[in-house]
Amino acid sequence: MTPFPDPNPGPQTRYNAALAKTRARIEMTFGQIKGRFQCLKGLRVAPDRACDIIVACAVVHNIATIRKERTPVVEVQPVDDLQPVHLDQPSGRAARDRIVQHNFVY
Repeated sequence: MTPFPDPNPGPQTRYNAALAKTRARIEMTFGQIKGRFQCLKGLRVAPDRACDIIVACAVVHNIATIRKERTPVVEVQPVDDLQPVHLDQPSGRAARDRIVQHNFVY
């Protein structure tokens, strides 16, 4: 998903804020998983094998999280301004607009 380049006040601004917050959470989770599984930092295997390894690490990470195992310390990244990607794909924009209409309009 991409942010709105110049969001209108209201739903588009809320969408951009939610997108930035979600992205920050995902990046933090990736950092925790990479901290827990050092093999992910320089994974050099075939793509299909990499997918299997990443899924296995995610499953074990989720189990460890549920069991409240100690998580590795992850350096917190400052919230960044998402730079919009300007692609000429109307279907993607339409999908984003539907998400905003269904979830960010009060």
